[in-house]
Amino acid sequence: MVNQSKVQGRISGQGMTKIKMGLKTQIEELAIFGSHPAFNEKLHVNAPNIGNRSRFLEKINDILDRKWLTNNGPYVQELEGAIARRLKVGHCIAVCNATIGLEIAIRALGLRGEVIVPAFTFIATAHALEWLGIKPVFCDVDPVSHNLNPDKIEELLTPRTTGILGVHLWGRACAVDELTDLARRRNLKLLFDAAHAFDCSYRGRMIGNFGSAEVFSFHATKYFNTLEGGAVVTNDTQLAEKIRLMKNFGFSGNVLSLGTNAKMNEISAAMGLTGLEMIDEFKAANQRNYKLYKKELQGIPGVCLIDYDATQQCNYQYIVLELDDRLTRVSRDRIMDILWAENVMARRYFYPPCHQVEPYCSRSEVVHLPVLERLSTRVLVLPNGTAIGQAEIEKICQLLRLVINNGQEITRKINELVKK
Repeated sequence: MVNQSKVQGRISGQGMTKIKMGLKTQIEELAIFGSHPAFNEKLHVNAPNIGNRSRFLEKINDILDRKWLTNNGPYVQELEGAIARRLKVGHCIAVCNATIGLEIAIRALGLRGEVIVPAFTFIATAHALEWLGIKPVFCDVDPVSHNLNPDKIEELLTPRTTGILGVHLWGRACAVDELTDLARRRNLKLLFDAAHAFDCSYRGRMIGNFGSAEVFSFHATKYFNTLEGGAVVTNDTQLAEKIRLMKNFGFSGNVLSLGTNAKMNEISAAMGLTGLEMIDEFKAANQRNYKLYKKELQGIPGVCLIDYDATQQCNYQYIVLELDDRLTRVSRDRIMDILWAENVMARRYFYPPCHQVEPYCSRSEVVHLPVLERLSTRVLVLPNGTAIGQAEIEKICQLLRLVINNGQEITRKINELVKK
């Protein structure tokens, strides 16, 4: 990444150009060259969606009056029921966060040895396995869907392989049918990390109904949040009972099994219930934003906005670009630096990929996954959610157009400033 302060320092003697909050039309007006940022406040990729504040505070007061703060309180039970009904799934077990949810599901399924997992995912997916003493075996992804490539799994299987952990990246479903068939043929357990995919569907069925279980994240940055939290959902009654025991120290009247503390508290559940009341509005805002981005980004060289299947339900949370620097003439990382200077906090997902960070990159075996390694240098995620709208999106896209239409000149100018 470019040292932004260093670049700006080189031109400080020229004085700071005062630009009003309108559109920028010249590269000299870019904040990385000393101008005023396009936005006074930072625009984050996923600022938290907040439901009706008064409704939330009513629930908080109710919790305080009851003095039932945790331990399977009435709001947790209500939230679990509401989620199960929305997803048309048999069982929902709320947990304190999705990482713990993954760990419990992995342990409840009896996974051990090695598990196949994509390396193009948030590090928690791999860490949940490693934390339990299971080796994550990293697999390449499909270049179009960005999800686990079923055609690459067979060659990674060994006698120690016990399962497959797929990830529904960007809310777009994995190749569920192919993975289900492969798991059945090879007698493997199939689990899904559905952190991105709450309220999304695959072939008319809601995500949450596939594999042995699926795990959702309700972190503050997610489309639907409980401040911090998650859920494990399944149609397997016996598995659900096992997970419920494990999330509460193995305790049900008496201690019946090994367990941990993964309980969701009542305030988090209250946040979730409040959010559910407005979730269709959150989704509509995301979809409007996505359509506007699609319109505004058309025709910019080297910029490809990932598509969503309009025949399926989708939360439209992620605005994901693939950038081809052969056409943009400016690298993805440099584009991110320029946007950050404008207070547009675009993000590289997932960079570096899991197999190139610790503790995995220090291992003796060399893992080369060409598709996802290429993706990790091209993907850039832009702000979305209820915190932004048409004016912000038009300005972000105009900045991108300005930068890419002048990519070669901007690259040259920044290189000269850094060398001085």
